Amino acid sequence: MIKLIAIDMDGTLLNDKKHIDKAQKEAIHEAIEAGIKIVLCTGRPLYGILPFYKELGLHELDLEGYVILNNGCSIHKTKDWELIDCAEITPGDIDYLYKFSEEYNINFTLVDDTHYFNIGRKPTDELIMDAKFVFSDITEISLEEAKSGKYKIIKAMFLGNPKEMENFQKKCENILKDKYSGVLSQSHVYEVLPKNNNKGTGLKKLAEKLGIKQEEVMAIGDGNNDVEMFEYANYSVAMENASDLAAKAAKYKTDSNENDGVAKAIRKYALNK
Repeated sequence: MIKLIAIDMDGTLLNDKKHIDKAQKEAIHEAIEAGIKIVLCTGRPLYGILPFYKELGLHELDLEGYVILNNGCSIHKTKDWELIDCAEITPGDIDYLYKFSEEYNINFTLVDDTHYFNIGRKPTDELIMDAKFVFSDITEISLEEAKSGKYKIIKAMFLGNPKEMENFQKKCENILKDKYSGVLSQSHVYEVLPKNNNKGTGLKKLAEKLGIKQEEVMAIGDGNNDVEMFEYANYSVAMENASDLAAKAAKYKTDSNENDGVAKAIRKYALNK
């Protein structure tokens, strides 16, 4: 019996226009009414999910709700948005990581619960687009201020055009993965997380906190950053539009994010309809 469903957002719950279609909302409500815990599990920061959480009406349906954000690096209780678990990027990490951006035409950015920071270079089109998608302004910050310890930095990101990011990944990923967890979450975004943090570890922590067994967990996603979540969840469901890595990691398949894939997965595997 499935007791918790972790749902990715971009490319999964959201259609290509970054909207939630009616069928997804209805299926999520049906699952909650059946006693299943629905948890948004996303690479987005807190400010990037708030409008969608409100749109889904989850506050009214689940008074003890949770979200897993920043690719598993932070978990919030939704009743008051209290941060209950968090990994951090240290000032030393920021100094080290910034150097990787200097040889490429890319942006080096940092995220906390309220800011989307950009360091050093004029925002690329990809950064401007990404900030818009998460409902945030871009806050320019100096390297020194970023390292000051004033902010609780949860993750770092490198952003640029897909060709530049492909080159960056080829040359830098193996070096970065010695000290961090990293993933090309989208063709224009390479995310750097504190070591041994990902959606899978975040989902495991939350399930254990709630007393839910691994075999009672379902996950739905589409991206490279969903692979570890799929490896943890007993019921792992990839969207039709999933990346090759995600599709290979999942046990099951559903329709695309443009054709009610989330609703179909919930009804088929969790509600047995």
